[in-house]
Amino acid sequence: MENKVIVYADTREFNSEVILFLARHDCTVKQKMLHVADYLVSDRVAIERKTTTDFASSIVDQRLFSQVKAMKENFEKPVLIIEGDNLYERLNPNAVRGAIASLALDFGIPIIWTKDPGETAGMIFWLAKREQLDEKREVSVRGGKKIEGLPKQQEFMIAGLPGISTVRARALLKHMKTPLKVFSANEKELTEVDGVGKKTAENIRKLLDSEYEGRK
Repeated sequence: MENKVIVYADTREFNSEVILFLARHDCTVKQKMLHVADYLVSDRVAIERKTTTDFASSIVDQRLFSQVKAMKENFEKPVLIIEGDNLYERLNPNAVRGAIASLALDFGIPIIWTKDPGETAGMIFWLAKREQLDEKREVSVRGGKKIEGLPKQQEFMIAGLPGISTVRARALLKHMKTPLKVFSANEKELTEVDGVGKKTAENIRKLLDSEYEGRK
């Protein structure tokens, strides 16, 4: 792995000041449309960044919990960064405290507080540096570089199923031994694997059993 870390940033983040501050660090920032999270810094760490204004509004419209749920389903170690101050002036303090308690206890999501985009960029860089240089973790987006080795190819294939992260793909393969058995498993058999709930099992079977109706 090269000594310059890579950060994938969602296209919607490319107009933010965070990108400008990231450019001052020794890293390469790549723009990518991400379906989950705002930044990816390794195969297991995804970062959702929210200003205090966005954090407050996401509590009101309930986007917050659907977003963190998606991160938990797709990444082993998701992180939430809340940027700015005056959070308790934007919403009822008890609503804010309740949301933060739920993130910590129900979802197990670590929350990092930053004061401005510069500090956010610094935190993203150091998370990327720790993962890629210290922990030797890879960073990639599905559909990117070629996957080497049969186990990695099998994990990549299973991780393409709805609601299945690389961690869950490994659990499915360890439990069922082959990708064919994963694809052939019924809903009950799928839910026997740790981390695969009823809804995820239903979505997997729906994907695999539905007739293709794409362009002809």
